Parts: sequence; C-alpha cells; structure tokens
Amino acid sequence: MEPEARPHSGKRYTAFALVMAGLVLVFLALGTWQVQRLFWKLDLIARVDARIHAPAVPAPSPTDWPSINAADDEYRRVTASGTFLNDKEALVQAVTERGPGFWVVTPLQTRDRGTILINRGFVPMDRRDAAARQAGEISGETQVTGLLRMSEPGGGFLRANDPAGDRWYSRDVTAIAAARQLGTVAPYFIDADATENPGGLPIGGLTVVSFRNSHLVYAFTWYALAAMSIGAIVYLLRQRRQQG
Repeated sequence: MEPEARPHSGKRYTAFALVMAGLVLVFLALGTWQVQRLFWKLDLIARVDARIHAPAVPAPSPTDWPSINAADDEYRRVTASGTFLNDKEALVQAVTERGPGFWVVTPLQTRDRGTILINRGFVPMDRRDAAARQAGEISGETQVTGLLRMSEPGGGFLRANDPAGDRWYSRDVTAIAAARQLGTVAPYFIDADATENPGGLPIGGLTVVSFRNSHLVYAFTWYALAAMSIGAIVYLLRQRRQQG
C-alpha cells in the first residue's frame, strides 16, 4: 500500500506548491502596488502642503470652473471680494476641536468671479441663529481669503442632506445653491481663514488637512505574506525530499 500512496502524495505536494507559488506572485504584486500608492500619497501631501503655505491667488473665475479638480486645485489658497448674501446662508452640521455646532456657509456675490459659497467658519449650537451673532453678519464689500475646497455631494456619514428640511450634513455646493435659488455658482467653496469676524463669530481657520496614509503598513503585510508563502514552499520541498 505504501508504494501506491506515494505518487498521489507527490501530486498533492506539487499542486499545493503551485498554489503557494501563485499566492507569492499575488502578494508581491499587491505589496508593490501599495509601495507605488505610498509614493503617490507622499507626493500628494507635499503638493498640498505647498499650496496651503503659498501666497493667496485670485479665486478661479467662471471661465476656469470646468477645469477645476481636486488633484490640481484643492487646498489652494485663494482670495475673493464681493458681498455676502447673508439671508441665504446655510448651516452645515459640524464637529470640531471646539465641539459640535455648525459651519456657516454663505454665498459671496462677486463682480467678476460669479457666486462663490464661503464656509465662513464655525458657530456653536447655541449661536446658530443669525440674530445671536448679528455683529458677524458683514454687509457691503468684503474680502475673503481661505482654502479652495471641492464640493461634498450627498451628505455626511450615514446622513443624507435634506434640502427640503434645511438640514445639511455636508457642504454640497450644488444642492445648497439649488435650495437657496442662487442659480449657477462656483463648483467649489472656500474655507475662510482665521481672520477674526466682528463679534468673534463665525470662527474661521478650522480646516483640518489630513490624509490617511497606511500604505507602508499594507505593503509590509503583503510582503510578509509573500515571505510566509515562500517559507511554506521551501518546507514542502524539504518534506518531499525526505520522503524520497
């Protein structure tokens, strides 16, 4: 019986070794892909950091709007001048280092840049009503400097925006513009900087610039699995030789 079992045992060893060899190739490919993603992410972080600390430039005009995209434009420091349409502001739920509250998103009507939504900053829950922060409702010509941000369509985590109920969980430019009957607006909004507003509210300059970067950990994991698979193949080959 023993001699007859060996050919079948050898085939099983061979088949298993081939499967493990295939897994090695897969794990190596996944690890290499994560390394490539790591360098891409590091380059993105460097580019964004350069934009944040660069001098402010005029906000993109309507002729530039079609080409605006996150990769090339998000977090660029920009400036725009115009008049706030305070009666059309929207309150977007926010959780910040100062606690829960709202972002005050107000349309800025400019002379040559169209209408741009401005995230003027944070207000606490008990100051959500404009009447409770009247000093900060700027009238007349004003200038805003801040970071260009891309629209946040749909809503927040597990919460969809409810335009009919005027409940907002993300800064969805298109939806807010439609709800406030603003017509065509810029496809981006501006996060205002920390320049203090009259009365101290809203509080700007609270933009959190953070990029999740776990690619090195993922790469290590895939390469470790590849090494373990190679070890398994070596072990199988030794076992096969010992059995003759």
